[in-house]
Amino acid sequence: MTWSIVTQDPTTGAFAVAVATKAFAVGASCPFVRSGVGAVSTQSFTNRYLGPAILDALARGLPPDAAIESALAGDAGRGIRQVHVVDRHGRTAAWTGQNCVEWCGSVAAPGVSVAGNMLSGEPTIAETLATFRAQSELDLPERLMVAMEAGEAAGGDRRGRQSAAMVMITTEDFPDLNLRVDDHAAPLAELRRLLGIWDRERAPGLASQPSRANPSGFIDIDAIEAGWIAAGLDLRFRR
Repeated sequence: MTWSIVTQDPTTGAFAVAVATKAFAVGASCPFVRSGVGAVSTQSFTNRYLGPAILDALARGLPPDAAIESALAGDAGRGIRQVHVVDRHGRTAAWTGQNCVEWCGSVAAPGVSVAGNMLSGEPTIAETLATFRAQSELDLPERLMVAMEAGEAAGGDRRGRQSAAMVMITTEDFPDLNLRVDDHAAPLAELRRLLGIWDRERAPGLASQPSRANPSGFIDIDAIEAGWIAAGLDLRFRR
């Protein structure tokens, strides 16, 4: 009931997932990312335990296909599951259970995998992958966005539209970007709107946030206040 794209940026090491479906709050169930390890989407009667299990297996050094196999080994419902993954080496693997609803399947290229089920047809994932690969000059979030838009234009989820999400992680233990559209008549259009706000209001400040390299982040209160003053804000720290 979903299609998604998982990818690893070989230049920055970022991992990301973008996903859309005709179901509520897909961002709460399907995408999983872990810095330095990989990205997973678990879908089609989603088993959320599969995402962490696959990432744990990748962290232990298993290749993606073996990581999926180990996670599914104890899942009696694997016939109705779909899951795909990319690791830190850009290797991919996918599983589409034999009982998944048509159209279902996956396509991949180095560093990127696209998978879906309950789709209008194979062009949804084919166009998502082709567009992603053709737009390498774009930054990763925008590249994912245009790829998902192409997949929707090619048919998308055959039941309709309801939710979408995009998650990206780089060097930290938490995502740099984590956007969710839980219930909307045009979820990808709304996701694009939110991405524009993130790009304008959130992305520029990421470098000043607490991080592994700088655990406290930027804390010069005089400089922060100067920025507020320049913006015309009547805000001051207590001293």
